[in-house]
Amino acid sequence: MGFEEVIDRYGRMVDADLAKLLSPSVAEARAYHPTVGRVYDSLTEFTLRKGRRLASCSTLVAYEGYAGKMNDAIVRAGSAVELYRHAILVHDDLVDADPVRRGGPTFHQLMGATHDERFGSGSAIFAGDIVFSLALEALLSAGFDSEKLVRTAGILAREYRNVNESQILDLEFEYGEPDEGEWTVMASKRATTLFRATLGIGAILAGAPEERLRTLTEAGEHIGYAFDIQDDLIDTYATQDQYGRLPGSDVLRGKKPLHIVLAMRRDSEFARALREMRAGRRAMDIEVIRKVVSSSGALDEAKRISRNHAEEASRLIVEAGMTRESSQFFMSFIDYVKDSLEWYK
Repeated sequence: MGFEEVIDRYGRMVDADLAKLLSPSVAEARAYHPTVGRVYDSLTEFTLRKGRRLASCSTLVAYEGYAGKMNDAIVRAGSAVELYRHAILVHDDLVDADPVRRGGPTFHQLMGATHDERFGSGSAIFAGDIVFSLALEALLSAGFDSEKLVRTAGILAREYRNVNESQILDLEFEYGEPDEGEWTVMASKRATTLFRATLGIGAILAGAPEERLRTLTEAGEHIGYAFDIQDDLIDTYATQDQYGRLPGSDVLRGKKPLHIVLAMRRDSEFARALREMRAGRRAMDIEVIRKVVSSSGALDEAKRISRNHAEEASRLIVEAGMTRESSQFFMSFIDYVKDSLEWYK
Protein backbone atom coordinates (compact mmCIF):
# COMPACT_ATOMS: atom_id res chain seq x y z
CA MET A 1 0.00 0.00 0.00
CA GLY A 2 1.06 3.59 -0.63
CA PHE A 3 1.39 5.98 2.27
CA GLU A 4 -2.05 7.50 1.62
CA GLU A 5 -3.73 4.10 1.96
CA VAL A 6 -1.74 3.29 5.09
CA ILE A 7 -2.66 6.61 6.68
CA ASP A 8 -6.32 6.03 5.88
CA ARG A 9 -6.32 2.50 7.33
CA TYR A 10 -4.27 3.17 10.45
CA GLY A 11 -5.87 6.57 10.92
CA ARG A 12 -9.27 4.93 11.32
CA MET A 13 -7.79 2.64 13.98
CA VAL A 14 -6.41 5.62 15.89
CA ASP A 15 -9.66 7.56 15.56
CA ALA A 16 -11.65 4.67 17.02
CA ASP A 17 -9.21 4.37 19.93
CA LEU A 18 -9.19 8.14 20.54
CA ALA A 19 -12.98 8.19 20.79
CA LYS A 20 -12.86 5.28 23.25
CA LEU A 21 -10.02 6.88 25.21
CA LEU A 22 -11.59 10.33 25.51
CA SER A 23 -15.09 9.18 26.47
CA PRO A 24 -14.40 8.58 30.21
CA SER A 25 -12.57 11.92 30.50
CA VAL A 26 -15.50 13.73 28.91
CA ALA A 27 -17.91 12.06 31.35
CA GLU A 28 -15.73 13.01 34.31
CA ALA A 29 -15.48 16.60 33.09
CA ARG A 30 -19.25 16.90 32.67
CA ALA A 31 -19.78 15.55 36.17
CA TYR A 32 -17.29 18.06 37.57
CA HIS A 33 -18.86 21.16 35.97
CA PRO A 34 -20.83 21.93 32.79
CA THR A 35 -18.22 24.47 31.64
CA VAL A 36 -15.40 21.96 31.93
CA GLY A 37 -17.62 19.45 30.20
CA ARG A 38 -17.95 21.86 27.26
CA VAL A 39 -14.17 22.18 27.17
CA TYR A 40 -13.77 18.40 26.88
CA ASP A 41 -16.59 18.15 24.35
CA SER A 42 -14.87 20.80 22.23
CA LEU A 43 -11.48 19.12 22.62
CA THR A 44 -12.96 15.81 21.50
CA GLU A 45 -14.60 17.37 18.43
CA PHE A 46 -11.40 19.29 17.63
CA THR A 47 -9.20 16.21 17.95
CA LEU A 48 -11.46 13.87 16.00
CA ARG A 49 -12.00 16.13 13.01
CA LYS A 50 -11.28 14.45 9.73
CA GLY A 51 -7.66 14.90 8.74
CA ARG A 52 -4.44 13.04 8.16
CA ARG A 53 -3.10 11.15 11.15
CA LEU A 54 0.47 11.42 9.91
CA ALA A 55 1.99 11.70 13.39
CA SER A 56 0.28 8.69 14.94
CA CYS A 57 0.50 6.60 11.78
CA SER A 58 4.25 7.20 11.67
CA THR A 59 4.49 5.74 15.17
CA LEU A 60 2.42 2.71 14.18
CA VAL A 61 4.39 2.10 10.98
CA ALA A 62 7.75 2.43 12.75
CA TYR A 63 6.61 -0.04 15.39
CA GLU A 64 5.41 -2.51 12.77
CA GLY A 65 8.68 -2.05 10.90
CA TYR A 66 10.60 -3.57 13.81
CA ALA A 67 8.03 -5.69 15.67
CA GLY A 68 6.45 -7.11 12.53
CA LYS A 69 2.95 -6.83 13.96
CA MET A 70 0.18 -4.44 14.98
CA ASN A 71 -1.73 -4.58 18.27
CA ASP A 72 -3.99 -2.59 20.57
CA ALA A 73 -1.07 -1.41 22.68
CA ILE A 74 0.67 0.43 19.84
CA VAL A 75 -2.64 1.88 18.66
CA ARG A 76 -3.07 3.35 22.14
CA ALA A 77 0.46 4.78 21.91
CA GLY A 78 -0.58 6.24 18.55
CA SER A 79 -3.53 7.92 20.26
CA ALA A 80 -1.09 9.42 22.75
CA VAL A 81 1.00 10.81 19.90
CA GLU A 82 -2.10 12.30 18.29
CA LEU A 83 -3.09 13.99 21.54
CA TYR A 84 0.47 15.31 21.88
CA ARG A 85 0.18 16.77 18.38
CA HIS A 86 -3.14 18.44 19.18
CA ALA A 87 -1.80 19.97 22.38
CA ILE A 88 0.67 21.81 20.18
CA LEU A 89 -2.00 22.79 17.65
CA VAL A 90 -4.32 24.30 20.27
CA HIS A 91 -1.59 26.68 21.42
CA ASP A 92 -0.21 27.30 17.94
CA ASP A 93 -3.61 28.34 16.57
CA LEU A 94 -4.09 30.70 19.49
CA VAL A 95 -0.73 32.45 19.08
CA ASP A 96 -1.21 32.74 15.31
CA ALA A 97 -4.81 33.95 15.73
CA ASP A 98 -5.93 31.36 13.19
CA PRO A 99 -9.72 31.11 12.89
CA VAL A 100 -9.91 27.73 11.12
CA ARG A 101 -8.39 24.29 11.56
CA ARG A 102 -9.44 21.41 9.27
CA GLY A 103 -12.57 23.12 8.09
CA GLY A 104 -13.85 24.08 11.54
CA PRO A 105 -13.23 26.77 14.16
CA THR A 106 -9.96 26.61 16.03
CA PHE A 107 -10.25 25.71 19.71
CA HIS A 108 -9.98 29.28 21.01
CA GLN A 109 -12.73 30.27 18.57
CA LEU A 110 -14.96 27.44 19.77
CA MET A 111 -14.60 28.49 23.40
CA GLY A 112 -14.71 32.21 22.70
CA ALA A 113 -18.17 31.78 21.19
CA THR A 114 -19.56 30.93 24.64
CA HIS A 115 -18.36 34.18 26.28
CA ASP A 116 -15.76 36.40 24.64
CA GLU A 117 -12.25 36.46 23.14
CA ARG A 118 -10.50 36.51 26.51
CA PHE A 119 -12.36 33.41 27.66
CA GLY A 120 -11.53 31.67 24.40
CA SER A 121 -7.84 32.52 24.68
CA GLY A 122 -7.57 31.58 28.33
CA SER A 123 -9.43 28.33 27.79
CA ALA A 124 -7.09 27.43 24.93
CA ILE A 125 -4.01 27.94 27.11
CA PHE A 126 -5.37 25.65 29.80
CA ALA A 127 -6.86 23.15 27.35
CA GLY A 128 -3.58 22.70 25.48
CA ASP A 129 -1.98 21.72 28.78
CA ILE A 130 -4.89 19.37 29.48
CA VAL A 131 -4.42 17.63 26.14
CA PHE A 132 -0.70 17.15 26.78
CA SER A 133 -1.49 15.55 30.16
CA LEU A 134 -4.02 13.28 28.42
CA ALA A 135 -1.29 12.29 25.96
CA LEU A 136 1.03 11.23 28.77
CA GLU A 137 -1.75 9.33 30.53
CA ALA A 138 -2.64 7.53 27.30
CA LEU A 139 0.96 6.52 26.66
CA LEU A 140 1.49 5.27 30.19
CA SER A 141 -1.67 3.17 29.95
CA ALA A 142 -0.67 1.52 26.65
CA GLY A 143 0.48 -1.72 28.29
CA PHE A 144 4.19 -1.81 27.43
CA ASP A 145 6.86 -2.58 30.00
CA SER A 146 7.76 0.20 32.41
CA GLU A 147 11.25 0.83 31.04
CA LYS A 148 9.90 1.52 27.53
CA LEU A 149 7.08 3.67 28.87
CA VAL A 150 9.39 5.82 30.98
CA ARG A 151 11.72 6.27 28.04
CA THR A 152 9.00 7.22 25.55
CA ALA A 153 7.21 9.49 28.04
CA GLY A 154 10.54 11.26 28.43
CA ILE A 155 10.68 11.74 24.66
CA LEU A 156 7.22 13.33 24.61
CA ALA A 157 8.12 15.65 27.48
CA ARG A 158 11.48 16.65 25.97
CA GLU A 159 10.15 17.25 22.47
CA TYR A 160 7.15 19.18 23.84
CA ARG A 161 9.58 21.49 25.59
CA ASN A 162 11.67 21.74 22.43
CA VAL A 163 8.79 22.64 20.13
CA ASN A 164 7.62 25.34 22.52
CA GLU A 165 11.11 26.84 22.54
CA SER A 166 11.04 26.95 18.74
CA GLN A 167 7.62 28.61 18.76
CA ILE A 168 9.02 31.46 20.85
CA LEU A 169 11.74 32.03 18.24
CA ASP A 170 9.23 31.75 15.41
CA LEU A 171 7.16 34.44 17.10
CA GLU A 172 10.15 36.70 17.68
CA PHE A 173 11.14 36.40 14.01
CA GLU A 174 7.97 38.33 13.13
CA TYR A 175 9.62 41.37 14.73
CA GLY A 176 13.03 41.01 13.08
CA GLU A 177 14.96 39.83 10.05
CA PRO A 178 16.50 36.42 10.78
CA ASP A 179 19.11 34.96 8.47
CA GLU A 180 19.20 31.39 7.17
CA GLY A 181 21.31 30.21 10.09
CA GLU A 182 18.85 31.59 12.63
CA TRP A 183 15.96 30.00 10.76
CA THR A 184 17.77 26.65 10.84
CA VAL A 185 18.30 26.93 14.60
CA MET A 186 14.59 27.63 15.08
CA ALA A 187 13.53 24.80 12.73
CA SER A 188 15.81 22.32 14.50
CA LYS A 189 13.14 22.17 17.22
CA ARG A 190 9.97 22.58 15.16
CA ALA A 191 8.69 19.84 12.80
CA THR A 192 11.89 17.92 13.49
CA THR A 193 10.64 17.33 17.04
CA LEU A 194 7.42 15.77 15.75
CA PHE A 195 9.13 13.26 13.48
CA ARG A 196 11.90 12.45 15.95
CA ALA A 197 9.25 11.72 18.56
CA THR A 198 6.82 9.78 16.40
CA LEU A 199 9.43 7.54 14.78
CA GLY A 200 11.48 7.14 17.94
CA ILE A 201 8.52 6.15 20.11
CA GLY A 202 7.41 3.49 17.62
CA ALA A 203 10.92 2.05 17.37
CA ILE A 204 11.56 2.02 21.13
CA LEU A 205 8.24 0.32 21.88
CA ALA A 206 9.08 -2.31 19.27
CA GLY A 207 12.46 -2.98 20.87
CA ALA A 208 14.54 -1.77 17.92
CA PRO A 209 18.34 -2.03 18.31
CA GLU A 210 19.91 1.21 19.52
CA GLU A 211 21.96 1.77 16.37
CA ARG A 212 18.89 1.47 14.16
CA LEU A 213 16.93 3.71 16.53
CA ARG A 214 19.56 6.43 16.18
CA THR A 215 19.49 6.10 12.39
CA LEU A 216 15.69 6.27 12.29
CA THR A 217 15.44 9.34 14.52
CA GLU A 218 18.10 11.06 12.42
CA ALA A 219 15.96 10.28 9.37
CA GLY A 220 12.99 11.78 11.21
CA GLU A 221 14.94 14.96 11.79
CA HIS A 222 15.64 15.36 8.07
CA ILE A 223 12.01 14.55 7.25
CA GLY A 224 11.04 17.34 9.65
CA TYR A 225 13.21 19.93 7.91
CA ALA A 226 11.97 18.91 4.45
CA PHE A 227 8.34 18.89 5.61
CA ASP A 228 8.67 22.25 7.40
CA ILE A 229 9.89 24.00 4.27
CA GLN A 230 7.26 22.33 2.09
CA ASP A 231 4.46 23.16 4.52
CA ASP A 232 5.48 26.83 4.61
CA LEU A 233 5.53 26.96 0.82
CA ILE A 234 2.01 25.53 0.75
CA ASP A 235 0.85 28.33 3.05
CA THR A 236 2.25 30.93 0.67
CA TYR A 237 1.39 29.38 -2.69
CA ALA A 238 -1.67 27.12 -2.28
CA THR A 239 -5.16 28.41 -3.02
CA GLN A 240 -7.88 28.60 -0.40
CA ASP A 241 -9.62 25.61 -1.99
CA GLN A 242 -6.40 23.58 -1.75
CA TYR A 243 -5.39 24.63 1.77
CA GLY A 244 -8.71 25.34 3.47
CA ARG A 245 -7.75 28.84 4.60
CA LEU A 246 -6.71 32.17 3.13
CA PRO A 247 -3.43 31.82 1.20
CA GLY A 248 -0.37 33.53 2.60
CA SER A 249 -1.91 34.15 6.00
CA ASP A 250 1.35 33.39 7.82
CA VAL A 251 3.48 35.67 5.66
CA LEU A 252 0.94 38.50 5.72
CA ARG A 253 0.95 38.22 9.51
CA GLY A 254 4.70 38.80 9.49
CA LYS A 255 6.01 35.25 9.85
CA LYS A 256 9.44 34.50 8.36
CA PRO A 257 9.52 31.03 6.78
CA LEU A 258 12.73 30.05 5.01
CA HIS A 259 11.66 31.24 1.55
CA ILE A 260 10.85 34.69 2.98
CA VAL A 261 14.15 34.80 4.89
CA LEU A 262 16.03 34.02 1.68
CA ALA A 263 14.03 36.55 -0.36
CA MET A 264 14.66 39.32 2.17
CA ARG A 265 18.40 38.70 2.00
CA ARG A 266 18.34 38.84 -1.80
CA ASP A 267 16.02 41.84 -2.24
CA SER A 268 16.51 44.81 0.11
CA GLU A 269 13.43 46.60 -1.23
CA PHE A 270 11.33 43.55 -0.43
CA ALA A 271 12.79 43.46 3.08
CA ARG A 272 11.90 47.13 3.54
CA ALA A 273 8.36 46.54 2.28
CA LEU A 274 7.87 43.70 4.78
CA ARG A 275 9.13 45.91 7.60
CA GLU A 276 6.61 48.59 6.64
CA MET A 277 3.84 46.00 6.39
CA ARG A 278 4.69 44.71 9.86
CA ALA A 279 4.57 48.30 11.19
CA GLY A 280 1.17 48.87 9.58
CA ARG A 281 2.47 51.49 7.13
CA ARG A 282 1.96 49.42 3.98
CA ALA A 283 -0.42 46.78 2.71
CA MET A 284 0.97 43.95 0.61
CA ASP A 285 -0.73 41.54 -1.72
CA ILE A 286 0.19 37.86 -1.49
CA GLU A 287 0.59 37.69 -5.26
CA VAL A 288 3.30 40.37 -5.11
CA ILE A 289 5.08 38.44 -2.38
CA ARG A 290 4.93 35.25 -4.44
CA LYS A 291 6.45 36.99 -7.45
CA VAL A 292 9.37 38.39 -5.43
CA VAL A 293 10.08 35.03 -3.77
CA SER A 294 10.10 33.35 -7.18
CA SER A 295 12.02 35.99 -9.14
CA SER A 296 14.69 36.44 -6.45
CA GLY A 297 15.59 32.76 -6.59
CA ALA A 298 14.49 32.26 -2.97
CA LEU A 299 11.81 29.75 -3.97
CA ASP A 300 14.28 27.58 -5.88
CA GLU A 301 16.79 27.77 -3.03
CA ALA A 302 14.21 26.78 -0.44
CA LYS A 303 13.16 23.86 -2.64
CA ARG A 304 16.80 22.78 -3.00
CA ILE A 305 17.32 22.78 0.77
CA SER A 306 14.11 20.80 1.31
CA ARG A 307 15.12 18.25 -1.36
CA ASN A 308 18.55 17.80 0.21
CA HIS A 309 16.98 16.97 3.57
CA ALA A 310 14.49 14.64 1.87
CA GLU A 311 17.23 12.77 0.04
CA GLU A 312 19.25 12.36 3.23
CA ALA A 313 16.13 11.11 4.99
CA SER A 314 15.59 8.53 2.25
CA ARG A 315 19.15 7.28 2.60
CA LEU A 316 18.77 6.90 6.35
CA ILE A 317 15.40 5.17 6.11
CA VAL A 318 17.05 2.46 4.02
CA GLU A 319 19.79 2.07 6.64
CA ALA A 320 17.32 1.96 9.54
CA GLY A 321 16.54 -1.69 8.87
CA MET A 322 12.74 -1.74 9.05
CA THR A 323 10.61 -4.16 7.08
CA ARG A 324 10.20 -3.46 3.39
CA GLU A 325 6.58 -2.33 3.88
CA SER A 326 7.41 0.18 6.61
CA SER A 327 10.43 1.52 4.75
CA GLN A 328 8.27 1.94 1.65
CA PHE A 329 5.71 3.95 3.63
CA PHE A 330 8.29 6.50 4.70
CA MET A 331 9.99 6.54 1.30
CA SER A 332 6.61 7.20 -0.34
CA PHE A 333 5.93 10.07 2.04
CA ILE A 334 9.36 11.57 1.44
CA ASP A 335 8.79 11.31 -2.33
CA TYR A 336 5.45 13.07 -1.89
CA VAL A 337 7.15 15.95 -0.07
CA LYS A 338 9.76 16.23 -2.84
CA ASP A 339 7.20 16.01 -5.65
CA SER A 340 4.94 18.60 -4.05
CA LEU A 341 7.74 21.15 -4.16
CA GLU A 342 7.16 21.31 -7.92
CA TRP A 343 3.54 22.41 -7.52
CA TYR A 344 4.66 26.01 -7.06
CA LYS A 345 6.67 28.17 -9.44
